[in-house]
Order: sequence, then C-alpha cells, then structure tokens
Amino acid sequence: MKDIFHEMELLSRQLNQAHRAAIQAELNAAGLGEVGHPMLVSILQSAKEDPEGQCQAQRELADLLHVSPAAVANSLKCLERDSYIRREPWQRDARRNQVILTEKGTAAVEGCRDVFRRVSARMMAGFSPEELEQLAQFQRRMLDNLITSDSHEKE
Repeated sequence: MKDIFHEMELLSRQLNQAHRAAIQAELNAAGLGEVGHPMLVSILQSAKEDPEGQCQAQRELADLLHVSPAAVANSLKCLERDSYIRREPWQRDARRNQVILTEKGTAAVEGCRDVFRRVSARMMAGFSPEELEQLAQFQRRMLDNLITSDSHEKE
C-alpha cells in the first residue's frame, strides 16, 4: 500500500505542475502572461456579489485567495500599473481601499476564463461523463479528508 501512496503523491504533484504549465502557456499565447489571473477572477467574482458595484477590499481579497495582505498589495500594484484595476479609498472607511476592475481587467478576466476552459477540456479529453463524475467525487472526498484532518489538528 505504501507504494501506491508514493505514486499518488508523485502523480498529484506532476498533474499540478503540468496543469500550471499548460495554463501559463495558454495565457502567454493569448497575450495574458503578465496578468495575475487568480486575482482578477477573484475580483470579478466578488464584484458580482457586492451590491455597491465592482469593488473589493484588499484584506478581503487576501482572505479569499488565502495569501498574505502583502502579497495582495504587490499583485495589486502590478495590476494597477498595467491598468487592469484601479484602487480608491472606501467611502465608508478611508483606511481601506476598494479594488475596481477596469474594462481592460474585465476583458482579461474573460480571456483567462477562456484559457481555463480550454485547458480543462484538454485535460479531461477522453473521459466519459460518468468517469468525470466519479473523478469529481474522489477529489471532493480527498479534499474533505484533508480539510477534516486540518481542523482536527488545530483543535
């Protein structure tokens, strides 16, 4: 049984690396290589949930992405420099910034989503709908196992 765990760990790492490489290659080919795509997707998704329009606080973005506020600040600086976003003081609390997706940013998000769809279709080619459902069930179970074991370790 130990050998299958080792093989699964290697396959998981290889799949993750191959997926990242495929995403980056597609982004580069689409002229979106410099875009911090997870950040943009997060901004777009959270903007739809914001009743006041396209804005999101930097600290909330850090929480959504599970990264440090400093990492978000660096990413936002690059995105702002490249005109994908703009930052403005929050009307309710001037100590916080709103992050607003620009037209260029919205177009980049759609481009990134197209890349994600193409890479996913390529990765899942040849699987039947039943196999895909079974794979999703296995992955949900693995994720639940990890999340459950993390919460038990913290207690």
